[in-house]
Amino acid sequence: MATSPWKEHLNELNDKCLSILVLTIKSMEKSKNIDALQLELQMVMEQRIPEIRNIDLLQNIMKHFGKDATGFLKQEFENNVLEKLHCLTSENALCMFNMLAVVNYTSIPILDSCSKKMVATIHGTQFKQLNRILLACCILHYKNVEMFSAIESYVTSFINMWSIEQLILFLSAFEILHFRPTKLLDIVAENVIKYPESLNLKELMIIFRVYSQLSYVPKCQHQQFFEALNCSLSIYLPGIYNASLLQAVYSFCVLGYHPQAALNHLMQKDVLSDLLKPDDLNLKFNERMLHTVYVCLKVDGHSFSKPASVLQTKSSFPIAMKPMEVQEVLQAILGDKSMFRHKVQLEHGYKAEFEIKLDAERKKVLPVTETDDPADLNVQRVIFLYTSESDFCLDMCPRGTLAMKMRHLKALGYCVILFSHPKFQKLGKKEAVEFLKETIYSADN
Repeated sequence: MATSPWKEHLNELNDKCLSILVLTIKSMEKSKNIDALQLELQMVMEQRIPEIRNIDLLQNIMKHFGKDATGFLKQEFENNVLEKLHCLTSENALCMFNMLAVVNYTSIPILDSCSKKMVATIHGTQFKQLNRILLACCILHYKNVEMFSAIESYVTSFINMWSIEQLILFLSAFEILHFRPTKLLDIVAENVIKYPESLNLKELMIIFRVYSQLSYVPKCQHQQFFEALNCSLSIYLPGIYNASLLQAVYSFCVLGYHPQAALNHLMQKDVLSDLLKPDDLNLKFNERMLHTVYVCLKVDGHSFSKPASVLQTKSSFPIAMKPMEVQEVLQAILGDKSMFRHKVQLEHGYKAEFEIKLDAERKKVLPVTETDDPADLNVQRVIFLYTSESDFCLDMCPRGTLAMKMRHLKALGYCVILFSHPKFQKLGKKEAVEFLKETIYSADN
């Protein structure tokens, strides 16, 4: 195809013809001429988009451009759609999520409006449409608790409409979005307890990831749930990939359960050698998970001898380097640097930003040293852990690794205070002092 005549007469084409041309070019083999024509098309569309009134046509044009759309073109599209939000249909809203994901453009005003439309018209929506919405939210890093809650309510209210595979896919997307659909989690857990042999390995691995990362087990049936998962995993032990085995055992341990048969399999010399091969691209990841498994077994009270191959790994839980504001405020409150420790190395590779020591009644701060006896019942050892937004679910429940870390540190005799540094930075000096005082002396921590 000769591109020059097209480039000269693009302005003579109507919007629909331009849309068809964009789609046609997208399917053609890349070349300098095609790239030049696509650039010319984007320039023409940047001028045309503000005048296009048909939302369906707008969406098609942007979808055809995909991630190649320029930032200016995306902004012009957003401005056009914002003027038409009042007349969006439920079908427009459904398509908008998918289109924005294809373009990889997170327009919060458009997404918020489409979410409201979805909440209002959710009944009758099919699995494929709901799943596409959730996957689009994952791509766009868009989190809307009201819409997620509406989807969960709709799914659980008509639970017989969905297969277990579909329910697990819903859970998978919700976990990526850090949303904890407790009712749906309970329903799937009940199904697992009733039919542990019905899960294929892919579904089982998703369940391990979801429940461990969301730090969730059914309250009244946690032991039955663990045993059912263990039963399901045992079916696949003879042929499971070593990496999948490690991930499964790791997930169990994060939740506080130790599957003996799977652990015995994991700790075989040839399995560990395979996981710890020096040229393995996932070596650091495997080391970290193995270290976590070992720490869980030690701290949670499981009788276990660590294999030599695991002893050779040097893994620890990272600590974020932060500015000095908190240290300055602590010094202002306590009056002396000897009353707290900074960048503290704890047992089993754990670390804390700060440690202070209080009397048993939590009314008086005591000097803290590295030689303090951890078993002294007359003192309370208080540690500060910095956290980020990603450490929590949307309902502010700690996610898997943080929840496990808190469980372990409490078992080791520490009182744990979670601390969000970005939020602290927003406080004035006086507010920061009052906030830390209240936190330190609170009996709730």
